[in-house]
Amino acid sequence: MKKIIIFASIISILTLNLFGCSSQEESSDEKNDTISVYTSIYPLYDFAQKIGQDKVEVNLIVPPGAEPHDWEPSAKLIGKIENSDILIYNGAGMEFWIEKIIGSINNSNLTIVNSSENVELLKLNKDNLDHEDTLEDEDEHNHGEYDPHIWLDPLNAIIQSENIKNALIKVDSQNKDFYETNFNELKNKLLALDEKYRSTLSKLPKKEIVVSHAAFGYMANRYGLKQIYISGLSPQAEPTPSQMAEIANIIKEHDIKYIFFETLSNPKLAEVIAEETGAKPLVLNPLGSLTQEELDNNKDYFSIMEENLDSLQQALGE
Repeated sequence: MKKIIIFASIISILTLNLFGCSSQEESSDEKNDTISVYTSIYPLYDFAQKIGQDKVEVNLIVPPGAEPHDWEPSAKLIGKIENSDILIYNGAGMEFWIEKIIGSINNSNLTIVNSSENVELLKLNKDNLDHEDTLEDEDEHNHGEYDPHIWLDPLNAIIQSENIKNALIKVDSQNKDFYETNFNELKNKLLALDEKYRSTLSKLPKKEIVVSHAAFGYMANRYGLKQIYISGLSPQAEPTPSQMAEIANIIKEHDIKYIFFETLSNPKLAEVIAEETGAKPLVLNPLGSLTQEELDNNKDYFSIMEENLDSLQQALGE
């Protein structure tokens, strides 16, 4: 009887071990089924999340609140990207550091996506900046020949999202229908956003927006606005007396009631200009990087673009 009990116990232990190993293997397989994606800036992170949903693990390369133009990757981060499935970047000169990452990677299976592919790029010139010194100043922001802020036009965002969708299908073809469905939902939301911008802004009497960073060329081009860039302003510094005089002249010449600043700008900059010129500060968020607070409040591309539209409506409606 004792031998039978011992034998039964051994069988039970072996059975538990067998099923335990099987469960661990299944868990490991399920984990491996998730596509690892690294995105350079926030809009691409958001689009990839919305298309991939629970089938992807999306990582944001530039951390919340960091300035995408000035940020640089660490060797540790490059190692993580090298072991991922997909790397998505904006292109058009947005990430001056992206070549450093791509050049350091030794993984022929990594799918690299330039999301600006097939987007008609705007050159950084006087036609869309309306200021004679802007090219030199924009180079200081690490911009290249083109305006890289392509996602601020919802129709461009559709092209970027389609490039992301195609990469997900390339890596995970068995879930093609899933990605196609999610992309189409995102596309329809972007089309609706475009129509809302078009119908709202077309009714407003003013068309000129004064900005501290020439990030809104695509938005202005799409919706018939004119971007006036105040040259030489650093987001973190106060203007010099000569710059202040120049700003005052621009505001007077164009009868400007509001100046747009970014969320990452030094609040003191807006306060000083408002005090000296009488123009009120408003936020126009370029969406290149969200703050941690914005992420914690579950803000995304669409909620921020709605806030931008409210600010434009306020500034151009008076």
